[in-house]
Amino acid sequence: MNRANVLKHLLAPTLLGLAMFAANAQAAAPLHPPQGYLAAVDKFKTSPNDQGCQAMPAPYTQSLQFRSKYEGSDKTRSTFNASSDKAFRDATKDITNMERGISKQVMVYMRDGNPQELDCTLNWLTAWAQADALMSKDFNHTGKSMRKWALGSMASAYVRLKFSDSHPLANHQQQTQVIEAWFGRLADQVVSDWNNLPLDHTNNHSYWAAWSVMATSVALDRRDLFDWAVKEYKIGANQVDADGFLPNEVKRQQRALAYHNYALPPLSMIASFAQANGVDLRQENNGALKRLGDKVLAGVKDPSIFEAKNGKDQDMTDLKVDSKFAWLEPWCSLYSCPPDALQRKHEGQPFKTFRLGGDLTKVYDPEHEKGNKGS
Repeated sequence: MNRANVLKHLLAPTLLGLAMFAANAQAAAPLHPPQGYLAAVDKFKTSPNDQGCQAMPAPYTQSLQFRSKYEGSDKTRSTFNASSDKAFRDATKDITNMERGISKQVMVYMRDGNPQELDCTLNWLTAWAQADALMSKDFNHTGKSMRKWALGSMASAYVRLKFSDSHPLANHQQQTQVIEAWFGRLADQVVSDWNNLPLDHTNNHSYWAAWSVMATSVALDRRDLFDWAVKEYKIGANQVDADGFLPNEVKRQQRALAYHNYALPPLSMIASFAQANGVDLRQENNGALKRLGDKVLAGVKDPSIFEAKNGKDQDMTDLKVDSKFAWLEPWCSLYSCPPDALQRKHEGQPFKTFRLGGDLTKVYDPEHEKGNKGS
């Protein structure tokens, strides 16, 4: 064996070891959100907030059995029931107020650095965590839907605090341990609630569940949750057909276009968070997320595209609300945004939606976060 071969033979185990170490190091790299979540607090106010905290919504520890706004509808789940919707909203008021409240408090704190807002947020979350809120094992479909929506709202707002360069949580370790342990329990339950559904039952709800788990995975640096969210994203992306339609949302008759649009926020956010951690989902199923976004934007311009698909005139009510297009922020960070999409994005900014953790324009396109409508 010549000298070169001897050296190669001797070094082979070392090189293999180094390669394995590098691979493991990459796999074990702490999870983190997209760059915009690292932003520092805008400024720190010195004067106290005279208003103090709003009254905290009572921690919700009851059964998660709720009526649906589509109660009495056929299997298309497309006929609105006003009385059951009111009953649902009344029963879930504290949960929704918690979601909205946390999102608003975090946005205000990140804007003006008032410690009262931070204290309110952490006190609310700690109280709900200590009560083990939203963890009931007595639930129906609407109940488990509320659980994952609430987790997504709270965890994605919390991510802004956790990763801010201002380190607002540094002196609150006892509270953050309690809060994060509860988020972990909630995420484990959401995985249990939505895992391995038959494909004909996998729709926008599964995508929203995956988004809540993705946000939590980054907040807690839990790779198992991250991997589950990516798995669910891939299932969703592979449901998008060659023309950009989601078959299970096409079934929603007059609400098909609205539900295609509703599927885009969680899918876009998951892809964005995955991208930040070295997992590129943009080309999954031949660019399914891009295809879906393009189809929805085309449908908003010309609803007859969807009417031709399922034979129903489309209900455009939801699509007249700017915040319903908040998905454009992460989507346009992943793909080259077409001019018409960019125009719609700039016309709708700033996009604020509590289910995605607050002000997405502040995170993804801070140049336009104060409502500057210019391009």
